[in-house]
Amino acid sequence: MKNYLSIALVFLLCSCGQKTQEEQTQETKEFVTPFEKGNGNQTATYEEVISFYEDLSAEFSSVEMEEIGSTDSGKPLHLISYSKNSIDWNSVNEDKIKILINNGIHPGESDGIDATMMLMRDLAVGNIDAPENLIFSAIAVYNVGGALNRNTSTRTNQNGPESYGFRGNARNYDLNRDFIKADSHNVLAFYDIYHQINPDIFIDNHVSNGADYQYTLTHLFTQHDKLGHEAGNYLHDQLQPELETRLEKRNLPITPYVNVWGSSPENGFSQFMDHPRYSTGYTSLWNTLGMMVETHMLKPYKDRVMGTKAIMEEMIAIGSENIETIKKVRSESFKSFSDDSYYAMNHKLNNAKADTLNFMGYEAVTTTSAVTGNDLMTYDRSQPFTKKTVYKNHFTGTDSISIPDYYVIPQGQWKVIELMRRNNIQMEFVTNDTTLTVTRYRIADYRTANNAYEGHYPHSNVRVEEHVEELRFRESDILIPTQQPGLRYILETLEPTGQDSFFKWNYFDTILQQKEGFSTYVFEATARSLLEENKTLQKEFDSIKKADEDFRKNNYRQLDWIHKRSPNYESAHLNYPIYKWNKQ
Repeated sequence: MKNYLSIALVFLLCSCGQKTQEEQTQETKEFVTPFEKGNGNQTATYEEVISFYEDLSAEFSSVEMEEIGSTDSGKPLHLISYSKNSIDWNSVNEDKIKILINNGIHPGESDGIDATMMLMRDLAVGNIDAPENLIFSAIAVYNVGGALNRNTSTRTNQNGPESYGFRGNARNYDLNRDFIKADSHNVLAFYDIYHQINPDIFIDNHVSNGADYQYTLTHLFTQHDKLGHEAGNYLHDQLQPELETRLEKRNLPITPYVNVWGSSPENGFSQFMDHPRYSTGYTSLWNTLGMMVETHMLKPYKDRVMGTKAIMEEMIAIGSENIETIKKVRSESFKSFSDDSYYAMNHKLNNAKADTLNFMGYEAVTTTSAVTGNDLMTYDRSQPFTKKTVYKNHFTGTDSISIPDYYVIPQGQWKVIELMRRNNIQMEFVTNDTTLTVTRYRIADYRTANNAYEGHYPHSNVRVEEHVEELRFRESDILIPTQQPGLRYILETLEPTGQDSFFKWNYFDTILQQKEGFSTYVFEATARSLLEENKTLQKEFDSIKKADEDFRKNNYRQLDWIHKRSPNYESAHLNYPIYKWNKQ
């Protein structure tokens, strides 16, 4: 009897131990995130994020994890994808709504990192009834170097989490300014991901800065006039209102990104213009429906994370239910841009046209700063309001560029050619040395920033002169046909007056500096002969001398003016080295 009791006790103890192990295994299979395990004010570390997705993809065949490219930190980007059916990236997957999420481009704005971990888990385990026609992909952490540079203080205005990553990447670039200039390895890996997926919807998760107001959630859709054509109309007229309505039903009111600094939103504000340097500005070049989620910095971290998750859930539902319409407007936009003879660039705010918001804010009050002793504007949360507020969200292109049949890129411009290749731009070769009649730009005027901006001194107010010339091109120079899906990327980068053109980002600064000069005492005789032989030149020269006293008193300026109109002047100076060609 004693032995029986001993055996029973051992069995009971073993059973209890086994039950505990089963409970631990079950907890592991539930994939509780570090955010959920914490106090609602903590975000997963980079290592925890990657480990979580490794375990999730190992457990569920519906979740795939890929390492793609490299980043400035030396680590790859991790792409996580969910689909009920296996994904073949060699297929166009046009029977699926393809959604791409970007997280941690600013790692201090970590809401999307935690929200996506939970959402991907919920899709995999069936907590959310995932549509059959969905491919949901996410970049786990885009700014890996910034995520590894963890701290507790650099997000000065932000209410949680307790610790987080830094805005700059491993080389201190703000990666949400790099999608055209491409200084980082991160964006080269992003190109691979983006063109592998060709997403219909793109969401970049952020946290806002600026004014105070009642909303936890704001959205920053890509500017619809710039997106243009059918996709732009659908985004503004249907997609944005439907998302707002769905979130309202969940008691999660949302408003456009509150683009104000130093003034109260109730006075009205304008939409933020996402030029191609930004993630959604870049993805719009392929007619992807893009948006940034901007949660409000002062709201509790838990509310921000759960709100971000809710937005992604609703975008999944909208995308799945409207897949035919979304595919159609993207396709129609590609065709419309392809049929256009001209392309609108450099969009500016249209102050004559605006929408009206029922904006939920707080009264702005002016107090005296205890630090400076000067007036300080702040917000009184005890005085909430809902007011009709002007929202200027219409833009108009101020420049119109004629679209050629081809751009011609000399093979020596290898960096430009490589970026074209990385963006799936179709290219042809000049098969033999040949002469083409092309349009050439001469840089007539520009301004250069006095202060560094993201590793550059970008140019602005660029003005060009067009000249039609016969030029000789070499075998293996590059022809870029404009009749292709990447048309808008080609135009925005190669047209020097574009808002984020390669010229503006200093790709061609070598043409702005003369390589050859002259000595005044040597060139004097040549200048005299040129004026004697060309009476028109002499007349223009005398006219300038008469009208401009500084010119008249400056020997070098006068001789330089003549030199620039002589055969001695180098042809490369100020001549933009990309050409437009219309095939006859």
